[in-house]
Amino acid sequence: MIEADVLLRGQDPKEPIMAHPPDNDSDITLQDWLKVVVKSGKGIKLDFKSLAAVSQSMILLEEVRDQLQGPVWINADVLPGPGGKATPLDPHVFLQEVAQRSENDVLSLGWTTGWDVDVDNRGYSWEMVHQMEELCRSLKQPVTFPVRAALIPVSFPQFQWLLERSDRYSLTVWTGKDDVLNVEDLLPYRQNFNKTRIYYDLLESQFKQFKGLPGYS
Repeated sequence: MIEADVLLRGQDPKEPIMAHPPDNDSDITLQDWLKVVVKSGKGIKLDFKSLAAVSQSMILLEEVRDQLQGPVWINADVLPGPGGKATPLDPHVFLQEVAQRSENDVLSLGWTTGWDVDVDNRGYSWEMVHQMEELCRSLKQPVTFPVRAALIPVSFPQFQWLLERSDRYSLTVWTGKDDVLNVEDLLPYRQNFNKTRIYYDLLESQFKQFKGLPGYS
């Protein structure tokens, strides 16, 4: 998979670009990026950082769909999560923009999160997973929930409950580059959930260590 952060350029011409806040300009547009990645044979994940970019981006995506050989994931943080300081995208507006244009895509719907070495980082609460399940219940597409690896060791019951709600649901375990992660803490997920329902987006060194643990297979 190839992932790209997408937002709307902050000045004219206002078009979808590859950038991560606080940046609001880039020399790479989404249109140019799509022209290149269609040749890669890989799946793509569009991570939307602003609602303003969604409508134009989905139109650009439609123009190259018949050239894409891999899966398409449409991602956004749509609910507040543990330690999250960023403002999530409005979930109903986001889903209204993408749902009808992404019938065969995977919707990747997450929570805003934060992690700090000097504080007691809490996990995902029952309220957070209940809100997410209510939001996704009526969707037809597969849904993967991106969850922060450093925060999920204390949230096993919550995500076990969430994945039991529908066989359309999966988890994508990701890590921040500065997060402190004990990969042994991921083993309960590896050992107790169907392996086809968990994706890993870890640093290469972390994933190598994880795969080497007794109990990984």
